[in-house]
Amino acid sequence: MRLRLAHCFAVFLLPGIASGLGREVGKKAAGDWERSLVSVEINRKQYDYFQPWAKRVQTVTKAGLLIGPREILTTADGLDDRTLVRVQKGGRGQWSSAEVKWADYPANIAVVTSADEKFWAGLKPAGLADPVRKDEEIQIIRWRAGNLEVRKAEFSRFTVSHPNMSDAVHVQLELSSEIDGVGWSEVAIAGSKVVGLVFSQSGNQLQVLPSPFVRSILEARKKGHYKGLGYFDFTWQPAENPETLDYLKLEGEKRGVVVIDAPKKSGVEPVVRPRDVLLQVDGFDIDTQGDYLDPDYGHLLLENISTRNKWAGDPVRLKIWRDGRAQDVVYRLPKAEDAARLVPEAPFDQEPEYLIAGGLVFQPLTKNYLRSWGQDWERRAPFRLAYFRNQDPAPERPAIVILSQVLPDIFNLGYQESRQLVLEKVNGQKVNYLSDLQQALQKPANGFHTLELMKGDTLQRIVLDAATLEAATKRVLDRYGIGEEHVIISSAK
Repeated sequence: MRLRLAHCFAVFLLPGIASGLGREVGKKAAGDWERSLVSVEINRKQYDYFQPWAKRVQTVTKAGLLIGPREILTTADGLDDRTLVRVQKGGRGQWSSAEVKWADYPANIAVVTSADEKFWAGLKPAGLADPVRKDEEIQIIRWRAGNLEVRKAEFSRFTVSHPNMSDAVHVQLELSSEIDGVGWSEVAIAGSKVVGLVFSQSGNQLQVLPSPFVRSILEARKKGHYKGLGYFDFTWQPAENPETLDYLKLEGEKRGVVVIDAPKKSGVEPVVRPRDVLLQVDGFDIDTQGDYLDPDYGHLLLENISTRNKWAGDPVRLKIWRDGRAQDVVYRLPKAEDAARLVPEAPFDQEPEYLIAGGLVFQPLTKNYLRSWGQDWERRAPFRLAYFRNQDPAPERPAIVILSQVLPDIFNLGYQESRQLVLEKVNGQKVNYLSDLQQALQKPANGFHTLELMKGDTLQRIVLDAATLEAATKRVLDRYGIGEEHVIISSAK
């Protein structure tokens, strides 16, 4: 089953550290962590997807962990659209200029460095735990108001999901803690080792990137093997109803899951097909719920195998049941960053796209736009838009353009309450991208622009006067203080 569900502190990492940390963080241990934990300050451009022309400046202070010579580990959250990066040690004092050495947004991992020689003096790398044990006493540690704050955390479970920045699916550690205001790469420790980086918080529940997952990427990158995270692009459903497996003539005990959809690629025979029963992935048996027994984490969803020391382009051995017999096939992991989605992630380090025509504001439908409804956006965003997040692109609908809002003007009188509507055609031309809309607006029919909206919406058609459109657009831009009538990225289509 393809999962689409639908912050920062830095750390130095080097193996073989004996810091003398016990179950509790004593004075000596705290002194060791003071030499490993730093602060990372990021100044960045912040965009408002409800007002995509608005550009603000945001300052984010994250945690960082020393991981080697001149390398600080942190999460990638907040690093996109950055304008200035600085680092600080000891929780107070002078800031040093820094730069991002490497960032992987889908994995939510980044490495920061600094050319300031004085900054590195006295710092000491910390070690990453591998594996993470469920029975260890875990603590969250961070700089706060110039002092090292340590809070207890309790293990909840290992789960498989994806962070906010990607559809890539991987193992995560869930912790429970009374600490507040975290989710910016604060370090979770057990004894003298780091067990993960906190990247999200909801109430007392913390989502953590486990150290073995982080370490596997760092080591693969160091060896030149890392090609980005991969994913399974087929969709499956549990096979808990035994009649389903009987219908597919599976012999022996009930096991595996049933593939219900696999993308079709021109000229390429798919390795996995609908109605295949997936029995094993890389030697791991799959049960009827879609879980496998991981030697480090226990029972996990099979999607985790796509990022378990595997990278985009790597082969994965599958055992499937097809046409009444078991077969072994080799599946190559597509790159998660290149995943085709009807509602995609907006490109990183790029301002939002929009087009304004007579006060009508058009935007591509992206997950960044839907996230404007907050952390619980999958439930709070308008259903008619959020519905598309789980849909695959098709030749007839590779992407979606929406009428996001109307800036009131005499020109658009009667339409000023219209918002969040899917645009289908303009002047008879199908619109999938803003560039399509831009071209269609050059071809009015009988002096009017006719905009057709998706069937099912309350408003089905908008008619605009072509002769006065340009003047109305200029008037709206001047009145609302908007500099450009459109931002369209040529590579977006």
